[in-house]
Amino acid sequence: MKYLLAIALVLAGLAAANTCPCCTALSKSKLGEKVVYPSSSSYETSVDSYWAAQAQLSPTCIVRPTSADDVSLTVKTLVTASSTEYPCRFAIRGGGHTPWGGASNILGGVTIDLSLMSKTTYDEKTSSASIGPGSRWVNVYEVLDQLGVAVPGGRAGSVGVGGLTLGGGNSFFAARYGFVCDNVLNFQIVLADGRIADANAKENSDLFQALKGGSNNFGIVTRFDLFAFKQSNIWGGVALYPPSTTSQQLQAFVKFGNNIAKDPYGSLISIWQYYSATDAVVVIDAFEYTKAEANPPPFDEYLKIPSKISDSLRITNLSDLTAELEQAYGFRDSFSTLTFKNDVRILQKVVNIFDSKVALAKEKAVGAFNIGSLIQPIPTVFSKHSVERGGNVLGLDRAKDNLILFLCDLSWKDEKDDWLFKQISRSTITEIRNYAKSIGGDDEYIYLDYAAKWQNPLRSYGSENLRKLRRVAKKYDPTAVFQRQVGGFKLAAAGPA
Repeated sequence: MKYLLAIALVLAGLAAANTCPCCTALSKSKLGEKVVYPSSSSYETSVDSYWAAQAQLSPTCIVRPTSADDVSLTVKTLVTASSTEYPCRFAIRGGGHTPWGGASNILGGVTIDLSLMSKTTYDEKTSSASIGPGSRWVNVYEVLDQLGVAVPGGRAGSVGVGGLTLGGGNSFFAARYGFVCDNVLNFQIVLADGRIADANAKENSDLFQALKGGSNNFGIVTRFDLFAFKQSNIWGGVALYPPSTTSQQLQAFVKFGNNIAKDPYGSLISIWQYYSATDAVVVIDAFEYTKAEANPPPFDEYLKIPSKISDSLRITNLSDLTAELEQAYGFRDSFSTLTFKNDVRILQKVVNIFDSKVALAKEKAVGAFNIGSLIQPIPTVFSKHSVERGGNVLGLDRAKDNLILFLCDLSWKDEKDDWLFKQISRSTITEIRNYAKSIGGDDEYIYLDYAAKWQNPLRSYGSENLRKLRRVAKKYDPTAVFQRQVGGFKLAAAGPA
């Protein structure tokens, strides 16, 4: 019986290959067994490992490269096998944390799963860490923690290195070193013609800057070389408060955001969170201080707030701390985002809108759900470091005021509720934006790593940066492979510059 089942699985894989000339071409190349089909456990493992249910799509085949040469061969094969009638469409998967389907996975077509390219090495002579594109940040920190060094990186351990970095990337170290992308010393990248190139301050410098926020519009990055620095343990964790502390929370947040430059070791995320399982709202504060110093002065206002429910504040390492800021696996998920000035009036409006959306979901939702409104400071000191390190394409250097980054984070179990949470996502962003604009507190920046599919982060970088990105794309990808055949946020769809 097992023998017959094995034969059936092999035949299913061959049938899938025969219906897709792109997968057939990959299987016939030297990639061989690195191309997997629905009949294999490797295929199922890859699909099931996406944390958001909508991203658990079924490509016709998955390529699992182990080197830049494999990626090069994959791209050349897909370009050669494409035709006008049957273009080889493909998705690029690093950590696969983008929740909307089609960004890092594909229905039909080919997914290039980079998860086997996840090695991290440290070079003491150059003070740099070389990181594979399929790495998760927790794995990076586990290596570097043992060496007493760190890189600016993700704050949730399961988030992938590739997507976060190419979208800009916030970190605990942003007030000291700028965004994650600002700390890349070199990108190794496979271009549309299969060439393996380096992009840094001296070589392909236009591409180097474009990759710092330009996402997957230029090629597939196969190695990130990041600036590394000496780093011991840090203080941090999460503190939970009842929603009755909201007024004190908001005042403390605004003060913190306006004073980060005075003590750039502090980092903060505040979340108003509702869980239908408990029918309760809780305020979650993630405090981090990148020194081994408990209860440091930047958090004085927070530490004075009474009625704290619990906390996990401690001195520990990055890999331990980032394991705490995770999201539940297997829900249907939605991110949407916007940015506005650091103004307590707007923050109070955010909380009011959050309360109204919780009430709506409680009335309308069929299944279990969670609603989160996250706020994070984006002070001008972040982009000051960006400029000092050669600049990126995010456009935040235009901001004259300290800003707040907002994330509407929705998760739900039942597909029947898709319409409801799509409506909540859009209306939340619209209502906050309209209020911020009415008091002169709006800002056009949209953080790509949090953006919904219907948002336009690339255009939010400003006309000059959008034109620059398009020039670079035309130069390094003249046949527009990464505009026409690859999912994600595309320059071609960003609108007029």
